[in-house]
Formats: sequence, structure tokens, C-alpha cells
Amino acid sequence: MNNKKYHFIAIGGVGMSGLAKYLLENGCEVSGSDVCDSKYVQKLKSIGAKVYIGHNADNVPNNAVVIASTAIRDTNPEIIRAKELGLPIYHRSDLLAEISREGKFFLGYSGTHGKTTTSGLSSYVLEKAGLKPSYVVGGIIPELDTNAHCQNGKYFAAELDESDGTITKYVPNICVINNLEADHLDFYKDGLKSILETFEKFISKMPDDGIVLVNYDCKNSMKLHSHKTMTFGLSDGADYVAKNIVFEEDYTKFDIYYKNEKLTDLKIIIKGKHNVYNSLAVFASLHQAGIDINVIKPHFATFTGMGRRFQKAGEFRGISLYDDYAHHPTEIKAALSSAGSFKNKNIIAVFQPHRYSRLKNLWNDFLSAFDNVDRVVVTDVYAASEDVIDGINSDKFTKELSEKISVPCEHMSGSMQEVAEQLFPTLKNGDVVIGLGAGTIISLNKELLKINNEVVEVAR
Repeated sequence: MNNKKYHFIAIGGVGMSGLAKYLLENGCEVSGSDVCDSKYVQKLKSIGAKVYIGHNADNVPNNAVVIASTAIRDTNPEIIRAKELGLPIYHRSDLLAEISREGKFFLGYSGTHGKTTTSGLSSYVLEKAGLKPSYVVGGIIPELDTNAHCQNGKYFAAELDESDGTITKYVPNICVINNLEADHLDFYKDGLKSILETFEKFISKMPDDGIVLVNYDCKNSMKLHSHKTMTFGLSDGADYVAKNIVFEEDYTKFDIYYKNEKLTDLKIIIKGKHNVYNSLAVFASLHQAGIDINVIKPHFATFTGMGRRFQKAGEFRGISLYDDYAHHPTEIKAALSSAGSFKNKNIIAVFQPHRYSRLKNLWNDFLSAFDNVDRVVVTDVYAASEDVIDGINSDKFTKELSEKISVPCEHMSGSMQEVAEQLFPTLKNGDVVIGLGAGTIISLNKELLKINNEVVEVAR
């Protein structure tokens, strides 16, 4: 790195903490601040970061590069101080782009859905294969228990976020585009058209010998035009095709064909058809990178999925609790399709809408997302710093949903603790509760387990 001292505003986020950890492992001095303590903050402190709780002008060192995310506003006291001191202020994407230019073979994973899983799976497989990769991803990789690592191997893998247009700053050697759909419509004012234009610009900057792996079965992704594109999918015609797919309760297996010839078979334990696509995309990217497939193949079968991607959170009295980051209609459908492997269970989806703008822009898509469930609970909207939009609320959404699907739908208002208190007495043996969303829904299962422990204590 050109600089040796960095200060992160909102250092506790999963993306920012990964970058901070990477710099610390690279011998840099790192400080930062966040509004509250967290496991990410504690981890960074344990490896040498100086972290302040609360944003304050005095936190900013007078000789550091300041890193901020899109969520940090110009009114933030640390941004104001950094400007007063004349310090360079980078968006987190600028820092990731700088890291990615440090001479390694750069594998990028992008798309509306699946980028955290694919970047995490790639990093995991490379790590387990002993190739000492460097990586920065947007979630905790199970078993490795980290979201970033700086090592001396040939490869650098990263999740490339398109939500704010900053994806055009990256120049990977190989890039996976899992799929493209309308999302982040607060930024992409012309919807899909704007998204496709951004990805065209991104691809055009890649080296001439770069490879873009595009999902053959996603009609939007296939609108991207470049001599650099290769395809993967479940349909004949793709360069990499998954065939003879067998879904078992504990694993999925399939054959991989490359250019119409069988290359190998693959076994995975992450659930759902979407994870066949994810695994195929990662396999294709590593194969195109020239890595021996026999070295990487066994490790696909031990990857248990990224944190908050259909992750088991606990169980009590025959009730199973799962948590999923799904906050877009397609992601919800994918998560609920994974629940299809539960036989003779009662599936309860607890959905926390994330952002008023997303709920408004994708209202009808959300109404069509709740298949394969026996009951839907909708919590209050998680605003994520947005202002309320008139006429867009969970109560109205729940009423429309109950008219559209033939299972019980109810709106439970209040904090996650209050939602858990309302939900708990209604649960019974054989229920599977799946929390869906990118906000405070993450604490729902913890609250349910806490209530159960209190009930057990009283019963003693």
C-alpha cells in the first residue's frame, strides 16, 4: 500500500471491517469509529486497530487517509475534520480498487444476487486448497471465521458491489456476473437500463485477455456485449453447464460440462438451485484461472454457506430457527426454495422490509415472493436512514399479501424483542422459522432463544 496510516468512519460494517483487517495484516496503522460496539469491532481491536465508539472530530488523526462508505454524509463530524485537515478522503471502493492493483491475479464476483456467496466460496476453496489467497468479501466465511485475509499467494478474490455505481473502479482479470435485475433504484434512476450501462462500462475497462463469466439463463446478463464473455448455466448452449442435478436432503450433486464435454462432477452441501449456479460460476472462474480442478474440487463439498445465507441459528422444542440476508424478492424466493428440502415441516417466513424505497419500487415483486411457506409474518420497515414514504408501510403490504396468497399473513409491529414476544407463544414442534432481511431481523432468533431459556428457567 502507498500509505501506511488509515482512519475508517463506520469501521464496524462487514465490508469496512474486512478492508481494515486487510490493511492491518499488510502492516498498516488503522484507526476508526462506529456508533456501536460489535463483533467486527472487537476482532479489529484484537489485531491492533484503535477503535472509538461514537463519531467525533477528535477521533481523526492528522496524517491519515480517511475511508468512508456511501452511507456517511458530509455532515459527519469526522468528515468535516478530515476536510479541515486537508486529508485525502477515499470511498471504500477506492481502497478496494487500490488493493486489487497490487500485482495479484484478481478474481471479482458481482451481480444483483449471489456475490457474497460466490466471492466467499471462491476464497474458501482457494484457502482450503492451500493456495494462500488474499480476499475481501461482504460476509463471514464459515470455518475461516473471517471476511478478509492478506496472504502471499497468487490470487486475490473480492466481492464487487454495484449498488452505488462504484463497480466501474475495478479491473479484474476474471469477473463473474451472477445475474442482473432492477435493484438499488434510489441510485439507478433508469432502473435496469442504468445498471446495464454501468456493467458495460465496467467490462470495457477490463484487460483484453480478461474473462467475464455471465449467467446464460439470465436474459438481462446476456444483454451485455463483449468479446470477453463466456457463459455458465443449466441450459445447453452455455460454455459451462450443470447437468444431471440431484437434490438430496443433505447435499446436491451434478455433472459439469465444458464446451459440450464432461469435465467433472461436483458435490455441494449448500441448499437450493441458486447455489448450483453459484458453485458452477465459482468453479468456472477457477478453471479459467488455470487452477487444477482436482486440487479445488473436494473443497466445494465442505463449504457450509456464508453467514446469514440460510444459516441455522438454533432450535428448541422441535422448532428450527434460520436466518437469511434476503431483502430483494428474488433472494426471498431463493431462500424459501431452499426450505423446500424440509419434509413435513411448517415453514414460517418472518420478513422485515429493508428501505421504504425498495419496498415501494418492488412492491408487486415482493407480493409474489412468498412461495413454499405456511405462514408469513411482516415486521415494520427497516428504514436504513431513509425517510418514511407516504402510503408505503408494512400494515398495507401485509393486507395486500393476505389477499394474494392463501396462507395466514400478519403484521407484527415494534422492536425485534417485541416481535419475538408476539411470535413465541404461537410456535409449535415442527415449525421452521426463517428470518428474512438486511436490518435488525438478525436479532430475531436470538430473542426467541432468550425467551425460551427464560421459560425453561421458570419451569425448573
